[in-house]
Amino acid sequence: MTTIDTIVHDLEARFDDVALGHVRTWKQAGPNRLAIGCLPVFAPREVLWAANALPVFVRGAGDRIETIRGDAYYQSYICHLPRSMLELGLLGHLDALDGMIFPNTCDVIRNLSGVWQSTFPQHVVRFIDPPQTAEPASAAAYLRHELTTLFRDLCARSGVAPTAARLHAAIADLAAAHAGARDLANARREQPWNLPIDEVYLLRRAADSMPPPAWTELARAYIAAASARGRKPEDRIRVCLVGAFCEQPPRALLRAAERAGCYIVDDDLTVGVEPNGPDPTVGDDGDPMAAIVDAWLHATRPSAVRYDQHGQAGRELVERVKVNRADGVLFAAPSFCDPALLDQPRLTRVLDQHAVPYTAFKYSENTGQFQAIREQAGTFADSVKLWGTA
Repeated sequence: MTTIDTIVHDLEARFDDVALGHVRTWKQAGPNRLAIGCLPVFAPREVLWAANALPVFVRGAGDRIETIRGDAYYQSYICHLPRSMLELGLLGHLDALDGMIFPNTCDVIRNLSGVWQSTFPQHVVRFIDPPQTAEPASAAAYLRHELTTLFRDLCARSGVAPTAARLHAAIADLAAAHAGARDLANARREQPWNLPIDEVYLLRRAADSMPPPAWTELARAYIAAASARGRKPEDRIRVCLVGAFCEQPPRALLRAAERAGCYIVDDDLTVGVEPNGPDPTVGDDGDPMAAIVDAWLHATRPSAVRYDQHGQAGRELVERVKVNRADGVLFAAPSFCDPALLDQPRLTRVLDQHAVPYTAFKYSENTGQFQAIREQAGTFADSVKLWGTA
């Protein structure tokens, strides 16, 4: 196999490893290592990594396992993610994890934290409610207290000292990984025909459970190998995909959208491991925890799960369309995902003001039929190419 074929093959094997065998291998390779599961979309990765804990984003099982036990815990009119999460846990696939972090992104995730704590008492379970305001008198103090407590507790469990030096090193490792992610985004923007969405997605999902330095090296190897393919661009439109930040679409859906006549040049699929703004910058006081808190409060881009008082999200989406030279936007939201579906009207309102075409569809992580979505994406692509609008 060629270099790119080998890399993609290894990425597929990692993606299909729902039992997290690669996480077990990492833990066994060093003393006192922990693995902490993280639910989308917020996880203090610098804090976890500094505590000798591997951050492991758990985004559901997709279409790789059948959900049976998990369905008994939840009603049918919510998203599929909590059911497949519980299925993974009840099957023992998440036994490599020492704990789980649940951010307050929606009612479903908040309730799942309580169910998880009672179902898996062996796990360290933390519910983190990130501040929705940047008001400095309370938000920074609150978030600092939450993250400092988490850092100290995990350090006590892993047997390392909760020092500023460890936080400094973790910030540097994550900053390097974010630089690799930005290089990947740039390469994808310039030559999406050489970096198809399903491969890029596999690489970014690998960041969910790899040590940041190892992923940084892998990303640069993939960019070099993929860029050397020499494929020629096809007659497709360029689109940004929005709304799939939590429950993930099946890979086949992403392939179907591209084959229908689109190059997906930007998306929000792996929020949490992607750079979500400028990296933490340690000030003259040398306080790394303050830098982590400040980056979240003041540098994180708006999203469907964060209060957006000034309507920045719509303007930011239009800017992403411009930067990526996109011809339109695909709104892809999981069925029953209130944050994504309620977010669409405020975003489409701004897109209408700037004459940016868009279309929308819904999916479930275990959906097996994509013909209707492929036809919709193909019709959208043809409309934009022919008339410049949907």
